[in-house]
Formats: sequence, structure tokens, C-alpha cells
Amino acid sequence: MKTTKYAAAALILSTLSFGAFAAQSINPADTSGLDKIGVVSADGATTLDGLEAKLAAKAEAAGATSYAITSANTNNKISGTATLYK
Repeated sequence: MKTTKYAAAALILSTLSFGAFAAQSINPADTSGLDKIGVVSADGATTLDGLEAKLAAKAEAAGATSYAITSANTNNKISGTATLYK
């Protein structure tokens, strides 16, 4: 019984801490004071939300705390780029 409670608590805490480390989308005008750590691009999305999700995943994988989408293109499939910040 205690094992189940501890497992549930661990699962909840890991879920909350995972969300705390996810890269956040920011406005490019709000980047003063942040360190630029790179640029990522994504393509093949079918919606703008899909493009943002792909860029967010790449930003998080690169260790960024935030990212600013700097371009988007809609030639048949949606593609775009984002600058990464820490």
C-alpha cells in the first residue's frame, strides 16, 4: 500500500518538474538579457500549432529555457525557425 502511494507521489512530482523545465515560447522583442544559444528549424507541419510544437520540442532537446519563433513559411507544408535562449 505504501509503495503505491510513493509511486503515485513520484509520478506526480516528476510530471510537475518536467513541465517546469520545458522551453517557453517568448516574443522576439522580449529577449533582452537572455543568452542566445542557437537556432532550430522544423518543417513538414500541417498547422501552425504543429510547427510550434516541433520547434518547442527541438528547443527543449537543445537545453533552451525559451525560444522565439522568427519565421514561418506555408509553401504546401508549414516550416519555420526559432532562436533559442537560456
